Amino acid sequence: MEPDRQIYPEDPCERYRLLHRQMEALLDGEAGWTANLANAAALLNGALPQINWVGFYRLKNGELLLGPFQGKPACVHIAVGRGVCGAAVLQNATQIVRDVHRFPGHIACDCDSASELVIPLREGGKIIGVLDIDSPVPARFSEEDAYALERIAELISQTCARTD
Repeated sequence: MEPDRQIYPEDPCERYRLLHRQMEALLDGEAGWTANLANAAALLNGALPQINWVGFYRLKNGELLLGPFQGKPACVHIAVGRGVCGAAVLQNATQIVRDVHRFPGHIACDCDSASELVIPLREGGKIIGVLDIDSPVPARFSEEDAYALERIAELISQTCARTD
């Protein structure tokens, strides 16, 4: 287990319950979009094992624009429909990619990434951005991960509706 992740339970259900409570507390009453997403990325990075990138893209002027993240440098602009993030927006659905090297049009910002989970952020049913998480481990993300992180993304989406 990685040293900074030792405070989190090994059981995924317990881990996500704790993470959800922490995210609620972190975002409660805060109005700054950039600060909240930066803190959310840091919290997720410290809590989720076997990941190498976590961050946000905001849908702006018809494309995804890089927001706060933790990890190696990333693409700044992503067209809707391009890569896993663009597919999540185009399909309006969470994307669980077991092997990014087999995903048509995958954008390789970090060659160490092997799997990816992308969850749309919505306000009033409309996509306003995505939560993107990469892992160097093939098939790292399960349906259970996606479900739990979708609940966390709902909390985060409420923050995106606020302005700086």
